[in-house]
Amino acid sequence: MTNIKCAFLVLVLVATPLFAADVSEDPLERQMREIAKLLRCAVCQNQPISNSNADLARDMRAIIREQLQAGKARDEIIAYFVERYGNYILLKPPVDRSGAAVWFLPPLLLLVIGAFAIVFVRRRLRQPLPPAPELSDEDIARVRAAREQD
Repeated sequence: MTNIKCAFLVLVLVATPLFAADVSEDPLERQMREIAKLLRCAVCQNQPISNSNADLARDMRAIIREQLQAGKARDEIIAYFVERYGNYILLKPPVDRSGAAVWFLPPLLLLVIGAFAIVFVRRRLRQPLPPAPELSDEDIARVRAAREQD
């Protein structure tokens, strides 16, 4: 009886792939996923809409699919979302002049402050320290009195 069960199990394991349906990739779905990887989910934290389960991300994927079915190109679809949400919707926004200050001003400011600090320290090191003021007789008497108390 055990041999029959083993033979049946082997037969099922060998024959199962014969009845499996061929997997075919939908080119529209692939294009939709590629475009969805480029767009940020507006309600998620820095997550592409291709990976998000938010309702907005599902709606955005449906819009992409509809626009692909209508024959629109990838750049037209991306421009559609940029028009509605701004460059924030792009995971890799284009570099423009308005953002350049945000990237270049802090390091530039740090360099300027560092240069001023170096100049300040060098000038301070070149200046000799003023001589210590002479102690009056009264001050010397107070110091001796304090030492004697200890």
